[in-house]
Amino acid sequence: MALIGLAPGLAGAGELVNVLYAGSLVNLMERSVGPAFDRASGDRFRGYAGGSKLLANQIKGRLRQADVFISAAPAVNARLMGAANGDWEAWYVTFAESALVIGYAPQSRFAADFKRRPWYRVVQSPGIRLGRTDPKLDPKGALTITLMQRAQAYYRLSGLAQRVLGSPENPAQVLPEEVLLGRLQSGELDAGFFYSTETSEARIPAVRLPPAITPKALYTIAVVRGSPHPEGADAFVAFLLGPQGRRLMIEHGLTIRPPSLTGSAASVPSGIRSLLAR
Repeated sequence: MALIGLAPGLAGAGELVNVLYAGSLVNLMERSVGPAFDRASGDRFRGYAGGSKLLANQIKGRLRQADVFISAAPAVNARLMGAANGDWEAWYVTFAESALVIGYAPQSRFAADFKRRPWYRVVQSPGIRLGRTDPKLDPKGALTITLMQRAQAYYRLSGLAQRVLGSPENPAQVLPEEVLLGRLQSGELDAGFFYSTETSEARIPAVRLPPAITPKALYTIAVVRGSPHPEGADAFVAFLLGPQGRRLMIEHGLTIRPPSLTGSAASVPSGIRSLLAR
């Protein structure tokens, strides 16, 4: 009999499973999915969080070994596929999404402004401390720039993106993804650009933006070529895409998408393929 939460034929074998994942999923992975996977499978989850582009670069550069890679943008996975990219992935599954929002510190002197004034005015306030991630290393950073460019056209405010963000790599704003939320919670920032799953689970007030300009993270999962623990990797993917994994993701504020496959279907283990057919 398959263990709870795992597809038939993918019960764990007591392996250590190294999972590199987008930093916006820290709480989900470390507090919920990882421990639940350990209990269900008999394997051991070991996670490492970071910007998706940064993690992909580390995989390609053989700087960090992974069994499973979870990205916040399909375009990052494309950089790991094909002979020209080292064939690090033969396939990936897109499984969830999360909208970009502006989260703000409730103790900030600008908190009341976010409740009563247009957000695009508040983020231009003198002295406001904004945080975001590096667009070169993290999809959220790139989506932040996309958001501000769309807002500039949507509200017909020439130069808005430059006034709010400065340069794309503005050192006064850009922080590693894994520390951005903590800086807001500690009061070092007044506001920042986050995914809705982050503000929801951290109970941070957030401004939801007009759908016409709101970009979204699209989360993907794949087994990395040369995984030292292939059975454990397959079991982890099956767990996350299965009923218990989906329930945990919903609890952490992710919007579940019907899992869609990109790449070689023949390379996907049958137990995982069965989850895609549902």
